[in-house]
Amino acid sequence: MLFASFSRVFTLCLALACLSVGYAAPYVRRANQIPKGPKFVLYTDGFIDGGSVLPPLDQIEGFNVVNLAFLLTTGPADQAASWATVPADQRRTLKEQYNRAGVSLVVSAFGETEHPTSQNPTIVANNLAQFVLNTDLDGIDIDYEEFDLVVKEPGVGEAWVMSLTQTLRQQLPQGQFILSHAPVGPWFSPDFCPGGCYLTVDKNVGHLIDWRMIPTRRIQYNIQFYNQSPSPGYEDCDSLLTSTPSSLFGIKHSGVDVDKLVIGKPGTPADITNGGLIDPATLNECIQQAVAGGWSAGVMAFQFPHADKTWISAVKGKSFA
Repeated sequence: MLFASFSRVFTLCLALACLSVGYAAPYVRRANQIPKGPKFVLYTDGFIDGGSVLPPLDQIEGFNVVNLAFLLTTGPADQAASWATVPADQRRTLKEQYNRAGVSLVVSAFGETEHPTSQNPTIVANNLAQFVLNTDLDGIDIDYEEFDLVVKEPGVGEAWVMSLTQTLRQQLPQGQFILSHAPVGPWFSPDFCPGGCYLTVDKNVGHLIDWRMIPTRRIQYNIQFYNQSPSPGYEDCDSLLTSTPSSLFGIKHSGVDVDKLVIGKPGTPADITNGGLIDPATLNECIQQAVAGGWSAGVMAFQFPHADKTWISAVKGKSFA
């Protein structure tokens, strides 16, 4: 995913400030918001006009998860940093307000500009989990994007992600906190990674990556079906749903439960670097086909404000009614 450009020096200073003064003293947390049914996930990375830390509720109606990007191993940046610097009592008030509206607040870790695999995954996971606990969030999303490593060093990235996931789940118990992942589509293709990429991750720790629901438990991924041009592209319904091993139903063919797979798309061309855009009306046609084929996991958008209530309304149509 794209990472908003601004001064790295400023980011580091802000991150250090957050680590020292931005967190709340221990208190009794209210129950976290874990949405039931389909997930409609909205990322927010760029700063929001008007001084708001979170996308205003009246502009994101139809979404039920907001992912604040990004939390790095050096500390929070962008919208994650904005959230961390809000005074603790205001954070709690905001969380309660959004949770009452049915919206979960999650932090997204890493993104395309951080390659954390050289660091100890247990230490990294403990630090990430502590941020979630200290800043009143409903959970964490892992946006791991070490593209060269997973091809050149079979099994290394997979082992690191699995260890990270296991430690995160120990710190953020299942059923109490959201733990999602946001892999790119090709990482579910059997021949793409020598070490298996997310087919290996799903096989070994997929049961830990869940949105706990009643009466069943679903394990879901916010899959980035974009930035993959010219092939597989994901710019039409065929390549998105059926015609490649990393399409929605191609992933199902590899043994991953189709209800784990949240379809991720960019809001506008400004939100991508290498293709994958489908206009909302056409994407709705794809969604209708997917629902008819037995899928109902939900939709992810990168990012606000380009994706908003108008975007998600057009994409969903009446498919999830």
